[in-house]
Amino acid sequence: MSIHSWAREVIRSDLHDAEAQGYEPVMALRALLSEVVQQSKALRDPRELAHELQFLADNLDDERDYAFMRP
Repeated sequence: MSIHSWAREVIRSDLHDAEAQGYEPVMALRALLSEVVQQSKALRDPRELAHELQFLADNLDDERDYAFMRP
């Protein structure tokens, strides 16, 4: 199992647990994201983490055509 497959399984399980406790999935994901960022801040350079988060935010649109992907 890859690290990404493991993470997907953890999130699915956590979302199931959150819903069982009455939390909405969007709010649970926001709380999980916030905690991941806080934990990451303790282990990584803040600028490196900010760049990674910015890259992820810039690439949220699955339909966007990126210049580096064109032939």
